[in-house]
Amino acid sequence: MADVLDFQRKRKAAPEPLWREELGRSLRATREERGDRLVDVAERAGVSPQYLSEIERGRKEPSSEMIAAVTGALGIDLADLLGSIAGQVRRSGPVAPAPAGRPAGPLLMAA
Repeated sequence: MADVLDFQRKRKAAPEPLWREELGRSLRATREERGDRLVDVAERAGVSPQYLSEIERGRKEPSSEMIAAVTGALGIDLADLLGSIAGQVRRSGPVAPAPAGRPAGPLLMAA
């Protein structure tokens, strides 16, 4: 019979953040620092407030055109935003590799 893997084992490092989550956090922080309302930024960017909210919460993976529209609506430089996000992801550190011969995450086994 096949070995049963313990899925409850603790990871040594937190998973790397998704790029879209860091993008959303950065956009929201910038908007709030400027005192802008979500509906106002969404209107200037030409998107619905619901869609902008989903971007800010890291639920949507926006296109490059959409990111450019939102950064334009916020009056920030796209290159600065992307550099900031890259720095945040870099500072979070790499995920610890799985021990040799062991999968890094859940394993699906066919019967």
